[in-house]
Amino acid sequence: MKLKYDNITISGKFAVGTTTLAKHLQEILGWKHINAGEIQRQFDRKHGIHENKQGALARPDQHEREIEAMTKKLLESKKNLIYEAWLAGFVAHGMKNILKVLLICSNDAVRVDRVVNRENISIEEAKKWIKQRESENETKWKKLYGDYNFWDKKYYNLIIDTYSSGPLETVGKVLDKLGFKGALNSETR
Repeated sequence: MKLKYDNITISGKFAVGTTTLAKHLQEILGWKHINAGEIQRQFDRKHGIHENKQGALARPDQHEREIEAMTKKLLESKKNLIYEAWLAGFVAHGMKNILKVLLICSNDAVRVDRVVNRENISIEEAKKWIKQRESENETKWKKLYGDYNFWDKKYYNLIIDTYSSGPLETVGKVLDKLGFKGALNSETR
């Protein structure tokens, strides 16, 4: 089946549903899923960085640049790739044949709840983790790339609010934008 795009980037801040979307799309499309967050977590564990309490400021600038270069290379050279990273859509800006999806969650309490349940921590601790990670990441990225709003809608083909769009509805919106006309398997429905 010919789709409108060769690759998909999925971007969004902490606890907006990027991994859930990427995994559902991988099941349906059979495409390779790369989670840059998992690559970062491996780096963090290797270097004694707490993966949820600290953000990009804890990592060397060179490491961040290497992740950016890897992202660009993969998106330019591969097809049928779902690339999940906070900055994937920003990095892919201007690249053709890539569906750039931005997930947001307009209700911060929902994001906090997701972190509380996923990490089994208190509400206050979840709020602190979200604030610290996002602040550190934006500080680092503005230093490396300039004073951008990395989640500006102009960098994306599709923006979905996961507060009002459930996981399967979100998948459906992405598949529609891709031009997917296939049947979903019974496990996905």
